[in-house]
Amino acid sequence: MKFVNKIELGDPSSKKQNFIDVKLKMLCCRYWSLDLWDCHDMVFPFWRIYWNKNEGGELTLQDTVYKMDPNYLYIISPFTSFSTRYLKNHNYKSGIHVSGKHLSERHDGAYFENKSLIHFFTHFKLGTPFDNVFPGIFKIELTEHLKGRLVYLTERLKIENHDFKLTFNLKLQSFVKEVISNIGSELWKTINIDDRVLTVHRFIEANINKKLSNSELAAIVNMAPNSFARLFKEEMSITLHNFIQNRKIAKACEVFEHTNETIEGISFRLGFSDRYHFSRVFKAITGISPALYKSGKYT
Repeated sequence: MKFVNKIELGDPSSKKQNFIDVKLKMLCCRYWSLDLWDCHDMVFPFWRIYWNKNEGGELTLQDTVYKMDPNYLYIISPFTSFSTRYLKNHNYKSGIHVSGKHLSERHDGAYFENKSLIHFFTHFKLGTPFDNVFPGIFKIELTEHLKGRLVYLTERLKIENHDFKLTFNLKLQSFVKEVISNIGSELWKTINIDDRVLTVHRFIEANINKKLSNSELAAIVNMAPNSFARLFKEEMSITLHNFIQNRKIAKACEVFEHTNETIEGISFRLGFSDRYHFSRVFKAITGISPALYKSGKYT
């Protein structure tokens, strides 16, 4: 047997192919019965997919109201400021107010459908640069194929919602990728951003725990600080300072999701002067305090 080691990856063609690396990272996936869903001006640094099995849920983005239809999925891109409500029980005009329970196979589905909002949601990240696309809510038709995937996921979530088996993980990731592929080309503008901005973007991600200055970042791509700041704003539609703050808070949310680290520890890790400065920035970006986010009492 002759071992072939000169043809890259065993590809017999010499023509190079370029692929876009999508680094999907799942954060949560749940299936709940909601009695209350009054959430106002929420902004979070990750993607969401929402689906309601029954009618009565609403999403609001600025002046646009989306009456959630069971025949559609709703995708919310990172850093989108939006609000939610359940029309049968709408009591609050501000803040985050959620009440409900995880649906299990022991629950009578028909009973809960008549009195509550049956809500599927998943949170995830896609990696650089896809977690920095333009904010928005995207309505995607639930095809028969996607409906079959969704039935599988929701039925499995009734049985197990903690330690997921490999098959569930693969089908969930396949579902997410298929859903977001239907959004359309208008969303993916950031994959064509200037190479200099993308280089700095990646440097920020790799050094998010440091205090990063405009001059230091501009030097990476051999530009004057003011010129680079203008280029960054033109390409990303956000100032360099605000972008860094957003990414730090995004990292904080990730740490909250997967560890028991304290708020003080996270603020120190991410280069904030103290817990109070970190808390002010966190609330300014997400609309809620780090303590509330850490508690997990939101959807």
